[in-house]
Amino acid sequence: MGLMKAWVLKHQAPIGMKPLEKVNLEIPEPGAGEIRIKVITCGVCRTDIHIAEGDLPLKKSPLVLGHEIVGIIDKVGEGVSRFKPGVRAGVAWLHSACGVCKFCRSGRENLCKEAKFTGWDVNGGFAEYTTIHEDFAFALGDKLSFEALAPMMCPGIAGYRTYRLTEVAEGETLGLFGYGPTASYVLQVAHAKGVKVFVVTRSEKNQRAAREMGADWVGDYSKTLPEKLDAAIIFPPAGDLVEGVLSNLEWGGRLVLSPVTMTPITIKDYNHIWMERSIISLANISREDGEAFLEIAQREKIKSKFETFGFDDLPEVMTRVKEGKIQGNAVIWID
Repeated sequence: MGLMKAWVLKHQAPIGMKPLEKVNLEIPEPGAGEIRIKVITCGVCRTDIHIAEGDLPLKKSPLVLGHEIVGIIDKVGEGVSRFKPGVRAGVAWLHSACGVCKFCRSGRENLCKEAKFTGWDVNGGFAEYTTIHEDFAFALGDKLSFEALAPMMCPGIAGYRTYRLTEVAEGETLGLFGYGPTASYVLQVAHAKGVKVFVVTRSEKNQRAAREMGADWVGDYSKTLPEKLDAAIIFPPAGDLVEGVLSNLEWGGRLVLSPVTMTPITIKDYNHIWMERSIISLANISREDGEAFLEIAQREKIKSKFETFGFDDLPEVMTRVKEGKIQGNAVIWID
């Protein structure tokens, strides 16, 4: 059994203190039903920072972070039938689910209370190799590049689930409040589905990015929307946005809250949520989301915006991600 290079988190600390340590670990062996992936690229997510800094509890130590994993299968365990060595595969946030609880049995494995998550409960992709059960890996085909696929494994799939939750239909209008990597994927999926997209963001840089991606209308929060929205998504963790967005929804419209956490939400005027307007939050992803999104991404040639960096650059890159100094997504070349 050989050794591989990996960045590990042993103790949580502010990213500025560089809490990740580069070490040699034993190369993991795939168990029954598992595949081993030689990691080529891995995206850097803000969730990695939340884990590193202690906003989320540390579930194991040492821990290899990273859950936007793209690579090539180099070994398979006993009984594997979906994959063969030499093909490309991806790993996302959901690493496993129990398969027997009420949520798993009803197609809601994203809510499974026994779920394990990549780069949190189990080692992730900031290493040369990783393993996962074949049922939770994604076949990637060969139409998209390694670096473009990496961010699709998190903001891409999460964006698709957020879009699904809106229940917006062809010919309707979707509002995106806040604009970043996840929103860019939502915009592209919505357009592929025949949905009009309005983007509201304070950032002039993000306004330009939304226009370049083809948004049907772009403005800041001081602007009046051209028409009522059939659905909307809020991306910043700002609870004070909720009532204003609700007031711009058509009757029966649905508002999806994308952040993992949010500041307090107050609805002072009941009329803004009346007439069957509703609010729902996003929680994790499912395999169905990943498979559906990746099919659309390859068919529609969905675009990713990213900057690439070397393996040794990871600690500094995490600092830049936290400071918002990355154009799109940060992608680490592991190989």
